[in-house]
Amino acid sequence: MVKEILVDVDSRETRVAILEDKELSEIYFERDNDEIIVGNIYKGRVADVLPGMQAAFVDVGLEKNVFLHVSDALALVSSEKRKKKLSIQDVVQPGQKIMVQITKEPLGTKGARATCDLNLPGRYLVLMSSVDHVGVSRRITDKAERKRLKSIAQEVKPNDKGVIVRTAAAYKSKEELKHDLDFLIKLWKKIIHHYYNSSAPALIHSDLSLVNKLVRDKFTNRISRMLIDDEEEYEEIQELLSFISPHLQSKVKLYDKDEPIFEYYGLESSIDEILQRKVWLDCGGYIVFDRTEALTAIDVNTGKYVGSTNLADTVLKTNIDAAKEIARQIKLRDVGGIIIIDFIDMDNAADKEEVVSVLDEELAKDKTKTTILGLTELGLVEMTRKKEKEEVEEFLQTSCPYCEGRGRVLSEDTVALKAIRKLRHLFNEHDDDAVLLEVHPRVASRLIGLGGNNLKELEKELDRHIYVKGSEELHMEDIQIVDIGTRKEIAELASPVEVGETIKVDVEETHVTNKQDGISRIEGFIIDIIEGGHLVGETIKVEITDVYRTYAKAEVVN
Repeated sequence: MVKEILVDVDSRETRVAILEDKELSEIYFERDNDEIIVGNIYKGRVADVLPGMQAAFVDVGLEKNVFLHVSDALALVSSEKRKKKLSIQDVVQPGQKIMVQITKEPLGTKGARATCDLNLPGRYLVLMSSVDHVGVSRRITDKAERKRLKSIAQEVKPNDKGVIVRTAAAYKSKEELKHDLDFLIKLWKKIIHHYYNSSAPALIHSDLSLVNKLVRDKFTNRISRMLIDDEEEYEEIQELLSFISPHLQSKVKLYDKDEPIFEYYGLESSIDEILQRKVWLDCGGYIVFDRTEALTAIDVNTGKYVGSTNLADTVLKTNIDAAKEIARQIKLRDVGGIIIIDFIDMDNAADKEEVVSVLDEELAKDKTKTTILGLTELGLVEMTRKKEKEEVEEFLQTSCPYCEGRGRVLSEDTVALKAIRKLRHLFNEHDDDAVLLEVHPRVASRLIGLGGNNLKELEKELDRHIYVKGSEELHMEDIQIVDIGTRKEIAELASPVEVGETIKVDVEETHVTNKQDGISRIEGFIIDIIEGGHLVGETIKVEITDVYRTYAKAEVVN
């Protein structure tokens, strides 16, 4: 199998795709306005202790206090006390200052989850701060190699710390493992020093960025190459690899084609397919994903497949194909929590066993912990998959404003980024120096940004004049190129108002920086109403006095 990593770097978003034999296997996102906090270590203050939940909430300086279950707080007490059954009030008290590490991102209305069992992952080893234990990755199956690695780990580790030997450590020398461990021990000492010299709440240690974390955790000898489209990020990766894995540096290549990297490799359409409910199977059958607050339900259907022998064989073939694709889709979509699969009914017990066995075998390839609980009396397969962060669907989409959250559409940020990619593609093929883009007003506001800053950055990047028009009549996901041409031609098309024009407007809010002024919008175009701040909520008549690129000024007409 040929495995590749493709990295698409943008000032607003970084995307990393892992391909297996040219097919998308995993996808990761990091946006400049979304802080990834899993792995971060904080000095926090216990805000609340809740015996009924056997948990505490800890203030670490984030928007919401983090959740700490008693089982994740036992590192705070001695090993002797850990043997007893302790309640949360035996472990922590309100106001107590403690060091915690984030293990789960905030999801929906829930805050992040934390632990006092602090782990520092390196290239080959994970240093465990609170247990004296040595473990070896279950993915290293060679018994002799497992024994050798465990022996080295026991020899080099500190007496009061534990170590987990990672998959990448297989067949590495003692010197390489010790070099990795020495770095982690130095990092741990630095964290301790920072803890004792900080006031709670405080961030003590930040984990690596998305790309560097994937280089550390996933860029092994099994990866044939890593292709990246940003020179600065390329140099940073080379610098990191020179320290942790110099032999892999030659596998990192800089992508230099004009066509965007994800477009060139057909990944934009693959990402769109992740968001589809229905997934067709090669045999002609299909599976349907339906997500609720409680669980994800997956339904299997024969579809167009009628088979060539008998009904039982047709059903078995469809279910086996579905089992393989379900395992792939669960990993690709990063589905977590409770999962229920409704395979097509089978009468033969051996057929049922074979389908569940295929599913189990395919899921074993996924590093995220997955547990199959078996078949119910109704023939449904129950399973769980550890949920550590937002699913791809949750990240890329938001509640639909048209159906009050009963459905899903792409979020404003996602559509704005798609629009930017569309503009890049447009200007790769045309030499015109201006364009008029029409989108939903909420998308327009993302593209323009506060004070027009986002639009200025985009124009500087593309070296073109970009006019953005918002239209309530457009669907949230619609992106329309109205026209391209000279700056003068497009400017005349772009503005919905003219100097001297008198119009009626609704005053929506006060100006962000000048509270005396009011703000109205016409098709997403901002009208700055001089001395209109006290008229918020009213419909008034104004006269346009000045028209600019992204807004106009107006005076109240008495």
